[in-house]
Amino acid sequence: MIKVNATGQTCPIPVIMTKNALKNITEGIVEVSIDNKISKENIEKFSKEMGFSSITREENGVFFVTITKTIAVEEIVVDSKNEDNVVFVISSDKMGEGDSTLGETLMKGFIYTLTEMEVLPKAILFYNRGVFLTASNEVTIKDLKILEERGVEILSCGACLNFYSLEGNLSVGSPTNMYNIIDKQMKASKVIKP
Repeated sequence: MIKVNATGQTCPIPVIMTKNALKNITEGIVEVSIDNKISKENIEKFSKEMGFSSITREENGVFFVTITKTIAVEEIVVDSKNEDNVVFVISSDKMGEGDSTLGETLMKGFIYTLTEMEVLPKAILFYNRGVFLTASNEVTIKDLKILEERGVEILSCGACLNFYSLEGNLSVGSPTNMYNIIDKQMKASKVIKP
């Protein structure tokens, strides 16, 4: 049995820790300990989506999700023919509307989680306040460098960098222009905006 201690961790870290533990075994049992209900539910949902059985118990405010992986479960295969030119567009340093602190946390979590995906986008386009993620946010810059090393093209709007006085601070990827931003989206098989 592999034990994963995800107590004290918040979304998406417990799911990623669970995914990595399951990826390292052909079959067997992974027990994940978590101390918040949302992470517990996310791990149960992840387990179900992957076709694994799970049992959850609670002891003193800590949830233990025991996941059983069997050889009979087939890995999900992504048809890369249809998804070989996915482009992400990020226009803000926050994700969603509402509280800005939560929005910043969600965006950092989104970019980190993207580094853990098997299938990656072909490019990520940053414009408007999204350029702060490539020029001044150390956490996202680190994760974006990982994506770039894995072949993802990271492009930031040059006019936006200039507008926010960040042109000398670009730390990952390269500057681009509106023509290229539109061209990349027009040629994409899918455009995703988080």
